[in-house]
Amino acid sequence: MTRALIVSACRSPVAPRGGALSHLSLPDLAAPVVSAALARAGLTANRVDEVICSTAIGPGGNPARSVALASGLPEGVAGLSIDRQCAGGLDALALARQMVLSGAAEVVVAGGVESYSRQPLRYRTFVGGRPPEAYGQAPFTPWPDRDPDMAEAAAALARAQDISRAAQDEWAVQSHAKALEHLPSEAELVPLAGLDSDAFTRRLTPALCRRAKVLTGDITSANAAVAADAAAFCMVVSDRVAEELSGPKVELRSTATKGGRPEEPGLAPLVAIGDLFRQSNLAPGDLDVAEIMEAYAVQAIACVNGARLSPGIVNLGGGALARGHPIGASGAINAVRLWHELVARGGGTGLAAIAAAGGIGSAALMRL
Repeated sequence: MTRALIVSACRSPVAPRGGALSHLSLPDLAAPVVSAALARAGLTANRVDEVICSTAIGPGGNPARSVALASGLPEGVAGLSIDRQCAGGLDALALARQMVLSGAAEVVVAGGVESYSRQPLRYRTFVGGRPPEAYGQAPFTPWPDRDPDMAEAAAALARAQDISRAAQDEWAVQSHAKALEHLPSEAELVPLAGLDSDAFTRRLTPALCRRAKVLTGDITSANAAVAADAAAFCMVVSDRVAEELSGPKVELRSTATKGGRPEEPGLAPLVAIGDLFRQSNLAPGDLDVAEIMEAYAVQAIACVNGARLSPGIVNLGGGALARGHPIGASGAINAVRLWHELVARGGGTGLAAIAAAGGIGSAALMRL
């Protein structure tokens, strides 16, 4: 059986909502990244069999098709859009892997794109003349009492696991510090709209954290990731195609997406991570590097502790707290970051994991 190999991985800078990337549509955000991923892999557009693109908050239609066309890919590339909220960008890679392993495709562009800045207005409509009602967050379960606001769920997790605000703030401080110390390489980033670095990263201090706006409980604007715009894509190919190429080849060894308790979305990655370890007969100590989503500092801390990961291998270049959270692209950004960490170290085994609303967790193992 063939393997699924990632032969290039790149992303745009991440910019907060209303910032430097706010004027760009989803195709405008994604197309330069897709083109760069192809070029850096040494592949031409006519080799692409499919584009799998995650997006979570709009604008509907089939963004993957628009992205494929805007990227100059052949019109025969149909494009597949997926929505698994925060996990979608990583799940796009999982689907690409399955296509390659099954023989259905040999070259798949997989990742995600999101523009919080261009989020459409949404309304619920009713029969009988009742006026439409605007809403921000869609329901993620059929039960309102088991469908918490994400910040409220994070605050509840902090209380349940006795993770203090100080510990959350320290995680956020370290995320920014690592991002400043280990700036993304030119091979990772695709400059866009005059932006060539992640716009939100800053010198965060405990004093600034103490002054941060409280969202709920111990969750603040400092220890929660900011809404953002970005795109990230990987080239997933078969062994046969990889043999033609000269660059790094990282195996997408296994993936898992699992459901957990809807009330505890932050813990759902633990189910997926456990499944991956069982699939691969690996233990936490076998990992060399990990990219764990930082939608909230408390969620990252709980996942690192629950999966028994060494904090010293986690988010070596900082995480979403230092960049921002472009929902549908965030899992793909984690995958891109993991790919570059493995390439930079010259080999090893890496884990990417992310939580999603509704109590869903996705994870992937890579090996170089």
